[in-house]
Amino acid sequence: MHVKSNDTVIVISGKDKGKKGKVSAAFPKLNRVTVEGVNVVTKHQKARNQMQPGGIIHKEMPIDASNVMLVCPKCGKAARVSHKVESVADDNGKMHRKMIRVCKKCGAEID
Repeated sequence: MHVKSNDTVIVISGKDKGKKGKVSAAFPKLNRVTVEGVNVVTKHQKARNQMQPGGIIHKEMPIDASNVMLVCPKCGKAARVSHKVESVADDNGKMHRKMIRVCKKCGAEID
């Protein structure tokens, strides 16, 4: 998935098109993300006990990850993401591969 938690994204399709927000949760198996202030639904909740009163609550629901684009922290524009593989040595001198997300517009590393 091209977005992770705490990324800033912009919605590119749907009823909330054009809104910016921070990804609060990502569900890679379902290919969905929850964005703050986007896809807010009204839920009528029944009172369970005196500590949990009933009423109308507003809740953010997940949207498909294909409907959001990552906002590059360097250039500030919505951009597609490419991946770059780097070889990194650990303390023992053993080499490991690391995937780094890169902005396709300005070439800045996102992670």
